[in-house]
Amino acid sequence: MTHRIGAAQLAAERARIERLEAGALTTTIGAFCRKRAAALGARPFLDVFERGERATYAQTEQTSNLIANGLASLGIGKGDRVAVMLPNRILYPLLFLALAKLGAIHVPVNTRYTPREIAYVTGDSGAAALIVDPAHLETLAAVEERDRLPPAARTLVPDGKARAGMVDFDALVAGASDAPPRDPGIAPDDLMNIQYTSGTTGFPKGCMLSHDYWMVLAQSAAWWDAEPVSRLLTAQPFFYMDPQWHLLKTMVLGGTLFMAPQLSSSRFIGWVKRYGIEWCQFPILMTRQPEAPDDGATALKQVASFGWDGETCRAFKRRFGVRAREGFGMTEIGLGTLMPPGFEAMFDSGSVGIDGPFRQTTIRDEAGRAVPPGRRGELWVRGRGLLQGYWNRPGADAEAFRPADDGGPRWFRTGDLFEADEDGFLWLVGRLKDMIRRSSENIAAREVEAVIRELPQVEDCAAVPVPDAKRGEEVKIYVQLKPGITPAELPPEAILAHARAGLAAFKVPRFYAYVESFPRTVSNKIEKRNLVAGVADLRADAWDAEAQHPPG
Repeated sequence: MTHRIGAAQLAAERARIERLEAGALTTTIGAFCRKRAAALGARPFLDVFERGERATYAQTEQTSNLIANGLASLGIGKGDRVAVMLPNRILYPLLFLALAKLGAIHVPVNTRYTPREIAYVTGDSGAAALIVDPAHLETLAAVEERDRLPPAARTLVPDGKARAGMVDFDALVAGASDAPPRDPGIAPDDLMNIQYTSGTTGFPKGCMLSHDYWMVLAQSAAWWDAEPVSRLLTAQPFFYMDPQWHLLKTMVLGGTLFMAPQLSSSRFIGWVKRYGIEWCQFPILMTRQPEAPDDGATALKQVASFGWDGETCRAFKRRFGVRAREGFGMTEIGLGTLMPPGFEAMFDSGSVGIDGPFRQTTIRDEAGRAVPPGRRGELWVRGRGLLQGYWNRPGADAEAFRPADDGGPRWFRTGDLFEADEDGFLWLVGRLKDMIRRSSENIAAREVEAVIRELPQVEDCAAVPVPDAKRGEEVKIYVQLKPGITPAELPPEAILAHARAGLAAFKVPRFYAYVESFPRTVSNKIEKRNLVAGVADLRADAWDAEAQHPPG
């Protein structure tokens, strides 16, 4: 780790962050939306370009009021959890803002979830209502645990496609007022989201995120930039956290957010060029797309990157003439660290920077003791606006949080391995959590394993990541069959079919292999590191579902 930033420059940056913190807004999302609409009026705010859907700041305020008042007429109000299962369409960000104005709690539902996964999220959150796109009504109808869904009278469907007993969302909104809804006394620390995130204990856990969480994240993200921008792109599905803070960052900046239908490796760079995008969160997989002669002529001023290596950063700068801004974040903490815009000498260092605004970090060993610079340990984070805890998971809270030994706010354990130098620059060096990251999706290995173990022929199984040039990582499942059962009695095709029935498509293993037994610890846990140690090619002994049985 090379020190390239002088003490004076580092001190000046930390002083800048302190000044920004002192001037930060403390408000609710609904109040902020009203304030920006009053100031920016006819300025374009949202452009869902492939659907031809657009809204100015004033129209955003007006339409989100209509939606909020329509929902209020159904009795939806402060503290009610509202599940939302929509693709990237303008209704989703407008609905996000409407829920904020009511004090209702947004519960995003992945549109690729299976019926069983939908039932888990709506049931676990206790959703009082569900807003669902017509494209997903068949999947919803296949949910067997009907008692875990909101009733039909609280199931709202847009585009005039509501089924019998359900609510016509468009008609509901058309009859509502566009006046600001009554404020039930919403405070910055009130919950805005229960954001489900893949954990290591099976099904996802719901992160309890407040209005202040989102406003701190949006302002911190705006301060991350080297120069102001006005045209931003979001391409991930809006049910993930990234587009939600992209929306609020755009509002902080007074810019226009261009919203793609979905993330696409082959089209992403074309969108950047076509719409004159000045800022975006640039997934590393997009950097591997073929170069074009006009790559250096984009309007990009900077991009946000997460987890890029030095060579990727240098190649990106050569190709686009733009430096990537590295950082570290997660659903629970928002933006934890960032590489400040003025630290140009560190742009390709592989460091994720220093503590971000409102964030303090420490690296601890297994006993919870702070480690010295140069030693590896788990990153702990604390500060304003972190998650308030996991919904209905006191056990998970007890595991994730630790009291501070200095009497300050409690620490959140990230589960990630870090190293720091003497100046406080941080390097992410590994993951404690048993996760697989496929095409920007986080997949909990234990969730995959839980579904495969349902097969009566399976004694045990283990999901591991397989490096992949196209998707970053693919999922491989090792299967140990019960005594007397042969692979012919449970072929890979049967395991694949079961996985597809129980898991969202992006979680389904691509590679399948059988083992006689697993290496285990003294506590009988599978030692995955020993399972794959010394294996040059994890594909070599595996049945490849994509080659043998492509998704249909």
